Amino acid sequence: QVQLVESGGGLVQAGGSLRLSCAASSSISNFDPMAWYRQAPGEQRDMVASITSGGITNYANSVKDRFTISRDNAKNTLYLQMNSLKPEDTAVYYCYGFQEPWSAFWGQGTQVTVAS
Repeated sequence: QVQLVESGGGLVQAGGSLRLSCAASSSISNFDPMAWYRQAPGEQRDMVASITSGGITNYANSVKDRFTISRDNAKNTLYLQMNSLKPEDTAVYYCYGFQEPWSAFWGQGTQVTVAS
């Protein structure tokens, strides 16, 4: 059973930056895709960004040109660089990884709060 542990969340002023990390307890090289999701209070959990094992990325329209997802398979870590943060980015951010044929893994989440 793979464990995913997020870190890097916190309180930041609007316009600021944060870098989230997701450390896996074992190799992520065959995780395809990996992704970041977020969930605000009273809202559904939505995908923010995803990355395939080959490095192809996809972003929600709301975060394009502000967020960057990356992965370091050698360090078994997924990242999310968040710039130009807005109050509406406030949410719990979750790390996700899918491993063939049917295993999906979630982290416990990390809170990001953006003050206006």
